[in-house]
Parts: sequence; C-alpha cells; structure tokens
Amino acid sequence: MITVAAVGDVHLDEEMRGRYRQRLGGLADGVDVLLLAGDLTKHGTVGEGRVVVEEFRDLPVPVVAVLGNHDYQSDAQDKITELMRAAGITVLEGEGTVVDCPGGRLGIAGVKGFAMGFAGKCASEFGEPEMKSFVRHARVAAEKLREAFTTLEADTTVALTHYSPVKDTLAGEPPEIFPFLGSYLLAEAIDTAGATLAVHGHAHRGTEYGMTPGGVRVRNVALPVLGRPYAAYGID
Repeated sequence: MITVAAVGDVHLDEEMRGRYRQRLGGLADGVDVLLLAGDLTKHGTVGEGRVVVEEFRDLPVPVVAVLGNHDYQSDAQDKITELMRAAGITVLEGEGTVVDCPGGRLGIAGVKGFAMGFAGKCASEFGEPEMKSFVRHARVAAEKLREAFTTLEADTTVALTHYSPVKDTLAGEPPEIFPFLGSYLLAEAIDTAGATLAVHGHAHRGTEYGMTPGGVRVRNVALPVLGRPYAAYGID
C-alpha cells in the first residue's frame, strides 16, 4: 500500500507565513509523499514563492508539485520553480518523477494543464488565431502529460495537474465556467497511461470525487473543497 497526501489552492502570501506548516503535523503518520496541485501562491510573486518554500521544505516526506494559474499571474513562475527546486521540492511541468515508497515505486506525471472544456461542450481549434492558440495550448499540455507518463518506470502511477481532467469534480461550480476549469484531453492522457489516481485543484466550489471515462479515480484536492490541510489516498 502506498499512501498519497495531496492538497492544492493553498494561495499562500506573506500573511500566511508559518501558519500552513502548523497544519502538516500528521504527515509522517503513514504518508509516503505529499502532492501539491497548484495555486500555491495568491498572486504569483517571488515573495509569495519564498513563503511556499518555507511552508513545504524539509517535511518528513517527499514533496512533488505543479504550479497553477495564480502562480503565473506575475510572470515569476520560473523563479518560483527555481526557489522550490533549490529547497528540495520537485516541481513538474510535463515531466515525471519516481518516489521509492515502502509499498513500491510510485511514478508521478505532472503538468499544470489548461482549460478547453469537456467532450461535446468544449472549444475547438477553429476560427480566430486567439481561439486556435487557446485550444492549442490545451492540446500541448495534454500531450506533455502523456509524454511524462512514458518516462516513468514504476509499480503504479499518479497524474498531478492543476486543471481538472473531468467535469465530475466540478459539480458545484457554475456550469457556464466548466470550459475554463479543465480539459477532457487530460483525461484521455491519464486513461491512455493506465494511471491509478489523478489529483487536481482549481475548482474551489467543486466536488472531491470523480472518475475518468476509463475508470481512473480523480480527486479534486483544492483546499476549499477538502476543508482539511490535505487528503490522503491509499493505492494498492
């Protein structure tokens, strides 16, 4: 058994310094890895990135993260990534990593992902250049996730994204904004890879539990949805 802890959308800023870490005291109790599903900062500033590092560095388990849309707001995503990696936090964007756990080798494929929508109700790569670019970005993100899975030599694999791969976990959000909260292309990549679990954030008013068309468990770990410091999921 491998136990994955996960949370997203913590939106840390200077006022939160030292406060989130206090809530992570139980991580050593049977947890093998902590996944951070993006929107780690409030406005994506370098200062907020330093707070993220202070809150999540030197924990008793490995920490693996992707960034979210908030982390891109101030165009400092590369610096934030650099700070996190320097502190020993693995940040993925179209890459994979493997964590050796007592229960086996856990492979994690991560990408921020992007919006576009879901089958039958999504944008298409047609018309104005701006629309083509929007959809193309979603396609590239999904392809990066697909490629990340191919690099993993592990006993079981997990997908880590910020945007949602399914609409199940968006229930509670206004349906009008579903196309801006995720993309079915991410689910296709996850199903093709045969992942065991997929975790994401972004949908603050969504639902924790969902499933891809191929039967992969999906969990929305946005902090406002969880209502607890992190969720823990067992993988056989």
